[in-house]
Amino acid sequence: MKKLTLYILFLVVTSSYGQELNLPVWTQYLADNSFVISPTYAGIGDNLKIRANGLTQWVGIKNAPDNQSVYADFRIASRSGVGISAYNDRNGNTRQKGVKFSYAHHLILDYTSKQFLSFGISYNINSFRIEIEDFDNGDGTPIVDPSITDDRSISNNNFDVGFLYRYKDFYFSFNANNFLNKDLDDFIGLEPSKLLNYQAYTGYIFSPKKNNSVEFEPSIFYQMFDSDNRSSTDVNFKYRKFNRDGDYYWVGGSYRFLNDQFMKPLNVGPMAGIMKNGFYFAYAYQVTMNDLSGFNSGTHMITIGIDLLQGISECACTRGTSYRKHRYNGTNR
Repeated sequence: MKKLTLYILFLVVTSSYGQELNLPVWTQYLADNSFVISPTYAGIGDNLKIRANGLTQWVGIKNAPDNQSVYADFRIASRSGVGISAYNDRNGNTRQKGVKFSYAHHLILDYTSKQFLSFGISYNINSFRIEIEDFDNGDGTPIVDPSITDDRSISNNNFDVGFLYRYKDFYFSFNANNFLNKDLDDFIGLEPSKLLNYQAYTGYIFSPKKNNSVEFEPSIFYQMFDSDNRSSTDVNFKYRKFNRDGDYYWVGGSYRFLNDQFMKPLNVGPMAGIMKNGFYFAYAYQVTMNDLSGFNSGTHMITIGIDLLQGISECACTRGTSYRKHRYNGTNR
């Protein structure tokens, strides 16, 4: 009975909050892909960077969320970049799909002290659908209800805006996502109309003295939803080790908690990745630290990617803070 109660609670929570037409943010951004967090990162770093993610949440629970996404950003001028991301999210009998088009412009505040400021904007197209053809009575037989006559689909267009400040190896970004209210449909009575959420991401990269082949990166990611002020915080840490060719591997961990339950973990888990000759692979595992933990084996995420057309921009404002490999090779990226 307890398992059934928890499963019903799971469905209620994911039904009410899973329909917000947002790209789910787990730890994709930690796979050396800060573009997940903000459009302001478009064009920073290697000329063309592509990352694809596959995420399976709460393995062991029937109809638990499953997500696939792809990200690509590209520098189009010495001070500008564009990007595109797309996702497909499945949660029980609900489906969400979305595409995001981004543009960023990067400025030099002070070249000597390496201070840079970036602005970004994204246009989002999202869709939500309930697949009524998959409804059943729990025993495999379909539900026959003449009042259910369509797939209950709805679409939404929205915008994100943000800025990014960098000072040497310190970075801070802030975004306002989905700042337009969502169009509602009569078939969902509890669906929030306000999708606005705020995200802040900050961190610092440093190396031990006399060892430029190693770097450490602590970071914090904060997200708050305007509709009900619920919020969460990720506390992260990464260790990278480079070789003389600029390839590297990294290991790290992430600790997420709800801010009204300070330091009581919601998700916690390790992660690791490797970059070799422009090809990238990373794996992350998270354990859900609540009553559902007894009925699932955690959340698994795989990231694969490739960096193409590597080249140093004429403007220092597009040299990435996420890597030290060019600095280690003497190009002071």
